[in-house]
This record gives sequence, C-alpha cells and structure tokens, in this order.
Amino acid sequence: MDIIQYLLDNHDQVLYLIGGVSLIVELGVLGLSGPLLFFGIAAFITGALTSFGIIAGWESEIFTLGVCTALLAAVLWQPLKRFQNSGGGPDSSSDMIGIKVPASTVIDLNGGKIRYSGIDWNARISEDAGVDSITEESLCTIVGVEGTTMLVKPVS
Repeated sequence: MDIIQYLLDNHDQVLYLIGGVSLIVELGVLGLSGPLLFFGIAAFITGALTSFGIIAGWESEIFTLGVCTALLAAVLWQPLKRFQNSGGGPDSSSDMIGIKVPASTVIDLNGGKIRYSGIDWNARISEDAGVDSITEESLCTIVGVEGTTMLVKPVS
C-alpha cells in the first residue's frame, strides 16, 4: 500500500518514470522510429509542469500529456524522418574505392556491371558523375559503395 500511496501523491515522479521507460524502449528496442520518443519527451515535460505546480490533478496531467505528444509529433516528425533518411552518404570504407575498372555492360543510373578481379560486380553511375551512361568496355573509377553496388564515374 505504501508504494501505491507514494505514486498517488507524487504524480510528477510517475510521469518521469513513464517518460524514462518510454525512451528506453524507443531507443533500445524500436530504434528511434518515433511514437514512443514523442510520448516519452511529452511525459517529461508534463512531469516538469507538475513539479513546478503549473498543472495539478490527473485529468489535466493526462490532457497535457496528450497535447504535448501531439504537438511534438507535429513539430518533430519531418525533421526526424529527414534525419533517419539522410543515411550519411555512400560507404567510403571499401578498399575498392579509387580503383579503375572496365565496364562489363552499359552502366547508367539504374545499374550495370563492372569487372574486377575476374568477377562481374553490380554498378551504377554516381549521382555526381556528370554523365548519363558509361559504355561497355570503357574504364571507370569506383567512387563509392552502397551495399553490394559500386558507384562509378567515367575515367576522364
């Protein structure tokens, strides 16, 4: 009974606990997908408003939690999606970057093949290559890697 009475007397602590658990689940399990992130931040804000005596009573606290969650979602949804989709650009950690190789097929923005070390590799033209296609047997330089696809530019 003592724990229940403590929680009933300390709404702000309950809101901090709810916010903390929400953020831990969001970051640890869901991987920053959004919904619990907004709810967790809103729970902390509502807890702070309760701690400072700005709001009081479960009804106003739950209402404030809902409004804060909706406002945070409306304001932060697009920036969060842009952050998630930024991807950091092509991978530059491959030891194949900088190597000049022949094109096995015509390579364009949709794809093609290069030949390296006796193997045909998937390739496509890098967005900043300045050309629409590379003809078969032309030399190209590997400038990046996206998964198993090599990003190439024509040798100038």
